[in-house]
Amino acid sequence: MTDFNTIRQFSFPTIIRFGAGAVKELPAHLLANGLSRPLLVTDPMVSGLDFFKAIKESLTAKSISVEVFSDIHKNPVKSDVLKGGDVYKATNRDCIIGIGGGAAMDVARAIVLRINHHRDLFEYDDLIGGDQYVTEAVPYFITVPTTSGTGSEVGRSAIISEDDTHRKRILFAPKLMAKIVFADPLLTMELPSFITAATGMDALTHNMEAYIAKNFHPMAAGIALEGISLINESIVNAVNKPDLASRSKMMIASLMGAVAFQKGLGVVHSLAHPLSSLLDTHHGLANAVNLPYGMRFNAPGLETEFKRMALTMELSETTGEAVINHLFELNKQLGLPTRLRDIGVKEEHIETLSDLALADFCHPNNPKPVTRNDFKQLYTEAL
Repeated sequence: MTDFNTIRQFSFPTIIRFGAGAVKELPAHLLANGLSRPLLVTDPMVSGLDFFKAIKESLTAKSISVEVFSDIHKNPVKSDVLKGGDVYKATNRDCIIGIGGGAAMDVARAIVLRINHHRDLFEYDDLIGGDQYVTEAVPYFITVPTTSGTGSEVGRSAIISEDDTHRKRILFAPKLMAKIVFADPLLTMELPSFITAATGMDALTHNMEAYIAKNFHPMAAGIALEGISLINESIVNAVNKPDLASRSKMMIASLMGAVAFQKGLGVVHSLAHPLSSLLDTHHGLANAVNLPYGMRFNAPGLETEFKRMALTMELSETTGEAVINHLFELNKQLGLPTRLRDIGVKEEHIETLSDLALADFCHPNNPKPVTRNDFKQLYTEAL
């Protein structure tokens, strides 16, 4: 029962320029804001692609000095951020543009924090109250997503791991939100099918977990349902027969998932994060495999919520089991595995994974409590 005598705060993100060709507006936007020396933060793969080279050329054609930083891991670590901050200062940059998927966005946002905040990076960890130290001005920050998964382009946080233990830390502050997002679905058209599938299931996980998260946020819940609908109608085509419509729907649904999960995430993300930390598993793939099992854990007692998700997905039956079966089938249609053993997990990993999952920051917002034994059983079931 919701207590309507409790005062709550809701907030929603920044300006989003969305549509085919939106990235072409980037040079004019920089110049209109008196900016001419951007640091482009991306990952090693994106830095070599034709569309990235075209973005650079569009900037230099307007006499904008471009510096690129792409020396980052696929699961970013603290040293990535420190190196990027050094490049920003050494080359006298005046703004930061994150271009890519979640890794590039996380590193770019953490560099934004790092420039004028000089404590140890992890003293700003939100889980230990570090947001109170985010008090200084930050560089002008722009994001350009090239995948439809994390939705990090509209976020206010960065997940960065420790170099040695790979423990994930979360850096959060409202001022770390991008001033503007250029969301151009054309930039996703050349993505390989596996990346499209894994990142797309990441976006679906965000929307589904946000919808059932225990916090009261009806605006975020409504956005999550529409995100689920858009992904359900477009992800198979986006992976197997990509066209502008399917890739556009996936990109906007990814943005919506990241807006929605300010309501919270849950058990699936707490199952997935340790796979990235321990085994360097792609985050979207880890979510994809764990999603049906996590939703099966949550379904009892949430019949109303699962019925609404089933209706949103236009399933013939409106039960929790129908939703779960649909998720297994969706992974198969996308060419993704349905068992952890197929992504390198072994029985001897389960104890360590269970410890890491219990320590994760997402499951406290799950609609029902999750114990270490629950995590162990879920990993064992998914193996």
